[in-house]
Amino acid sequence: MTYIIDAHQDLAYNVLSFGRNYLRSALETRRLEQESSTPERTGQCLLGMPEYQEARVAAVFGTIFTAPRKYGGAWETMLFRDLPHARSIMQQQIDVYRRLADEHSEAFRLILNQKDLRSVIEAWEKDPDLKENAAKGTKNDIPVGLVILMEGLEGIGAPRDMEEWWAMGARIAGPVWAGSRFCGGTREPGSFSAEGYELLEVMAEVGFTLDISHMNEVSALQALDRYEGAVIASHANARALLKGMEGERHLTDRTIRQLVERGGVMGVIPFNHFLSANWSAGSNRQDVTLRTLAAHIDHICQLAGDALHVGLGTDFDGGFGWPDVPAEINTIADLPKLGDILAESGYNEEQVASIFGGNWRRHLERTLPSA
Repeated sequence: MTYIIDAHQDLAYNVLSFGRNYLRSALETRRLEQESSTPERTGQCLLGMPEYQEARVAAVFGTIFTAPRKYGGAWETMLFRDLPHARSIMQQQIDVYRRLADEHSEAFRLILNQKDLRSVIEAWEKDPDLKENAAKGTKNDIPVGLVILMEGLEGIGAPRDMEEWWAMGARIAGPVWAGSRFCGGTREPGSFSAEGYELLEVMAEVGFTLDISHMNEVSALQALDRYEGAVIASHANARALLKGMEGERHLTDRTIRQLVERGGVMGVIPFNHFLSANWSAGSNRQDVTLRTLAAHIDHICQLAGDALHVGLGTDFDGGFGWPDVPAEINTIADLPKLGDILAESGYNEEQVASIFGGNWRRHLERTLPSA
């Protein structure tokens, strides 16, 4: 069996915003939240340690998420008012990941370098019984690796501050969510500013992977042309398959081709609203299935000419949850069902393994420091 590397989960945001405990099962979290306002605000939980184990989730890119106050409801505590507030939010979230790894090392382990990556992946590769154990309720002892991804950089005072965040454990960074002083985003127009280009220079010098997710097309193309380090799109779908959907949240074919030319990987999102332009809350769940997700994967593979540039970036619990996911999914434990659908579409076992985790693994092997 293969393993999964998921390139986008807002774990720290959920811990701090809703008190979610990812050591417990997603179903237990749902039970505990059913009388609260949380499901209405962010959907029903999709993530939990038993489900990670059953799906063989070897690693996730855990985000440090920051966005402007104006884009959230009155209940939001993780949206910033100004730069110092953004900095405080970022610090709180990175502290969550460090505590998870320090206090629950049996469940989570920070991946800071290639040695850490090998330790996590090899443990999953050596034990073929993990899924069977999880299904029986037997405790597994292999931790989920955490790669820290910064989603929005409004909390840094100056580009050179990225050195400090690298020292704290961040390895991937996207400058923007809605729009920022660095570049245009999916909610605000604009291109890279002089400070934004300086940021790119510093990030490449330090060793960060650049995440172009949430950039508008102008900024994404500028970044792909200018950035000297590695580039990915941690969580985005193919805009060509979303006819009628307004906005720049997803990548055009031109951007995908340039990302491929740069050797990048693109993580697809199993969120119904990002898979079908016709989806809305309350729609028939059977209208969007894992075959819809597979179509986005196949579109990227056809543009690339291979299956080496696409992966998973679920964004589960990232402002949506069950039931706004493909019909076959109840929790992340169901994500391996995608493998059978890809196989039916002509993808061989090696290609499916690459899409599930191998492509992200190769990216990390190429970009993480040796020690």
